[in-house]
Amino acid sequence: MSGPALRLAVELDGDGAHPAAWRRAAHSPDHLLTPRRVARVAAAAENAGFTLLTLEDGALPPGATPDVAGRIGAVERAAFLAASTSVIGIAPVVPVTYTEPFHVSSQLASLDHISLGRAGWVVSEEARPEAARAWDRPLVDGAAARARESRDGVEVVRALWDSWEDDAVIRSVATSRYLDRDRLHYVDFTGDTYAVKGPGIVPRPPQGQLVVLGSLDLVPAEQLDVALVEGRDVAAVTAAATAAAGTPRTFAEVEVALDTVAATADERVADLERHTPWTDRGRLRHIGSAAGLAALLGELRGVVDGVRLHPLVLDEDLPELSRLVLPHLFERRHAVRPLPGASLRTHLGLERPANRYAAGAAFEALEETR
Repeated sequence: MSGPALRLAVELDGDGAHPAAWRRAAHSPDHLLTPRRVARVAAAAENAGFTLLTLEDGALPPGATPDVAGRIGAVERAAFLAASTSVIGIAPVVPVTYTEPFHVSSQLASLDHISLGRAGWVVSEEARPEAARAWDRPLVDGAAARARESRDGVEVVRALWDSWEDDAVIRSVATSRYLDRDRLHYVDFTGDTYAVKGPGIVPRPPQGQLVVLGSLDLVPAEQLDVALVEGRDVAAVTAAATAAAGTPRTFAEVEVALDTVAATADERVADLERHTPWTDRGRLRHIGSAAGLAALLGELRGVVDGVRLHPLVLDEDLPELSRLVLPHLFERRHAVRPLPGASLRTHLGLERPANRYAAGAAFEALEETR
């Protein structure tokens, strides 16, 4: 199917999408969390031409299994990578099931300032009961309750990003004024489980609003910039993308295991399956050649606006993606590279939104003159 060029995102958490990916990593296990290793993988993704990298997160380690993945907070890693990259967008995965939206808003706004407008946010949930104990919070029990927390959290975070107008910061030496208090606004949010007064403590992000990505199971379409859709085949992805038509952009989730010089994709998967199963999340999954993956992504043009790839083992699959898949897509204009100096919103073809409070004040002033 023909259609607009795809935007390409890649998940770079840990050693790969398979829980036992560390067993095939090109580094020793104690190097997983070193700054050099994290920066090296991000640089490889940026040089390959990915538009966006995402970083998984969670309040707790994945579990007491032989393949527990080490992890530093996604926001902390994202801030480090913002200073060591220059083009690629950076979107940490941050749940708001138990975290305070006020703090999430401040952290993500700061990330957008550090990255000069290249930041995004992948909204997630924390379903494990152990997380409630870790945060010393009452258990948010059930999918509906977790979706409520996500919905309210996104609403509050977005409102706090707008609580400073773009020109609120004055920095006037002559008058000794840092900001114009009239351009700060209270968000006055009251939800089912908490209330937030505001305003925020960080000036409005360079993008106005960070790019918000997530699943429609968690967040309503009107609160998202990018809906992450799933399906085991192209037909199922097409149906999911159609259901997400109210969101400006849709990205398909695609798990990837590629043939390499050393082993076929089937052999690599079988090797890891001896230790731990690769959980079936209901996503499109390609196990095979680079040419086959390029053809699959070509089929998705016109179905979705982009894809988020989840490589089986980063040290093995990312080089194949960089060498064989992305160049093929760029050459045929099936995918587009990001441009230096542009924001993530620009890369995704999204406008910079007006400040809701400034826009409201302008409307009221216009009405008064009539």
